[in-house]
Amino acid sequence: MVGTEQAQAEHRAAQAAIAAAARGVTLRSVTKQYGAVTAVENINLEIAAGSYCCLLGPSGCGKTTTLRMIAGHEEISSGDVFIGDQRVNGLPAAQRNTAMVFQNYALFPHKTVWKNVEFGLKMRGIPAHERTERVDEMLDIVGLAQFADRRPHMLSGGQQQRVALARALVTRPQVLLLDEPLSALDESLRVKTRGELRKLQKQFGMTFIQVTHAQDEAFSLSDQIVVMDHGHIDQIGTPSAIFEEPASRFVAQFVGDNNLFDGRVLQGADQNLMAQIEVDGLGVFVGKGSSASVGVAATCCVRSDRLLLTPVNGTLPADYLNQVMARIISIEFTGYITRVSLMVEQTETEILYKARTTDWQTLALDEGEQVRLSWMPEHCSILLS
Repeated sequence: MVGTEQAQAEHRAAQAAIAAAARGVTLRSVTKQYGAVTAVENINLEIAAGSYCCLLGPSGCGKTTTLRMIAGHEEISSGDVFIGDQRVNGLPAAQRNTAMVFQNYALFPHKTVWKNVEFGLKMRGIPAHERTERVDEMLDIVGLAQFADRRPHMLSGGQQQRVALARALVTRPQVLLLDEPLSALDESLRVKTRGELRKLQKQFGMTFIQVTHAQDEAFSLSDQIVVMDHGHIDQIGTPSAIFEEPASRFVAQFVGDNNLFDGRVLQGADQNLMAQIEVDGLGVFVGKGSSASVGVAATCCVRSDRLLLTPVNGTLPADYLNQVMARIISIEFTGYITRVSLMVEQTETEILYKARTTDWQTLALDEGEQVRLSWMPEHCSILLS
């Protein structure tokens, strides 16, 4: 019993030491250029100490470059990077007290798990007795103590990732940086491992910054999501804010299976913050919007799970003011959810509708049938193009 209590106390002490080291990250007007190419342009970002932040976006949007500038693996062209209160411009990576987990984990194949985790401590000149204590503690925390003598090729993908995490965390960095750490795993293992990632981050209370192109990863892991496109930040917010309230057409397209209808502002936001746009061939749509000038290009954005699908001659609730007629062109069963693609024939606009499979089956509809899609004004956003 005494031994168990002592081990728990040591774990708590190790976790407290890492939490105490956690620092926030600030980017001020940061730009990165490669010759005539601008990879990141004038971005400003605040990441709170002890939070989990995901940089989300498509390939080539600048998210990995941003991560590498924080780590010190890329020099910035202009602007400032702060870790805590320290301006780290020009500091080499080894002096920034950050640690990075790479996409391929970069484990030493000839070293055991124990030696892999020890490596960073040894390079920092930590005394042997302290190295032993810290490595043993960390392997116990990540559940790999029984694999200490194995080499990486003898481990599963998820176990290899935990070795990479343990090697990074054992150095007690102020910020842990993760570059697409789940991309090499199959789907079921990705779901399990991202749960372990979030658990570890909460357990240690340290700052995690992760690059990903997968929105489900960003939603499930983050306190803060930074959506990037073409070297710029399009939106910063909580997962729910990004999902429920996309701030731009790009974010709406990239996140959440949104349907988009392009038109022009017919009336700016009223006292209830509702605006109207007119879409050629489809009429007037009402949604949450800003006080934009009449005639300005705008987009009505509504999520696929917010649509109400009814027969053409079915009864429509009074508060479903927006509606279009469409024809079912394909039905995709994905298990719990069924995805239905439809075509608005007069404008050739394709629409996605999603429903629980049990709900869809009660509708008893098939490809080729015409239906009505409708949605409430408060369930859609009017975005300026």
